[in-house]
Amino acid sequence: MLRITFLGTGTSQGIPIIGSNHPVCLSPNPKDKRLRVSILIQWDNHNYVVDCGPDFRQQMLQANVNSLDGILFTHEHADHTAGIDDVRPFSFKQGAVNFYAEKRVFRELSIRFDYVFRTENKYPGAPTINSHTITENNPFPIKDKMVTPIRVMHHDIPVMGFRIDDFAYLTDVKTITALEMDKLGQLDTLVINALRIEPHRSHLNLEEALEMVKKINPKKCYITHISHHLGFHDEVTKQLPSHVHLAYDGLSISTN
Repeated sequence: MLRITFLGTGTSQGIPIIGSNHPVCLSPNPKDKRLRVSILIQWDNHNYVVDCGPDFRQQMLQANVNSLDGILFTHEHADHTAGIDDVRPFSFKQGAVNFYAEKRVFRELSIRFDYVFRTENKYPGAPTINSHTITENNPFPIKDKMVTPIRVMHHDIPVMGFRIDDFAYLTDVKTITALEMDKLGQLDTLVINALRIEPHRSHLNLEEALEMVKKINPKKCYITHISHHLGFHDEVTKQLPSHVHLAYDGLSISTN
């Protein structure tokens, strides 16, 4: 059994957006306040995070995470990677933290975070990591679990989704091939993005996400990577099928 905690469920700017007077940004409902998208995956005494955005420090404190086995990166965008420097407390305490990403993603991160990835003349205060390069057609181990990578497209940018046991996490999805869809059969729990009501060039909107959920047919589904343009949490929730739920920051679920 996996325990999944939604560390953040917002899109790249989070909700509320700085300086915005949009009604959702002004909402007093805590479920309408969303940090950048990430989840914590736990089983036994193991802790893994998917993505490490600019709210990573705050998310680790709120979830009371005291050790971290590794981070799985979906892609290189800043809202999924900008918190890498805050891995430092974990590496200072426990040693190197495992990073799992595609070669392209590591190449991009090594430019932005040169001081983390360099092997010579490394600043002693930088986080220490172990880099594990992953590819779309090769499952890989994390502790006693196997992770199946799922290739999705974020317009023209390749993104990696992940399946562990009967749980799958897909974010920043716009399209997915039938071959990759076949990897998502017989799911207990699916997490998938739905940015807003209106169509978007690189993200599923709500209608598209619900159509994809029908095709995948999980027992239950949680929607994440949400912008203020999707609407108020409580109002959107009333419109969803009974097995589809709008995720919110701090929500914890267990999979079968």
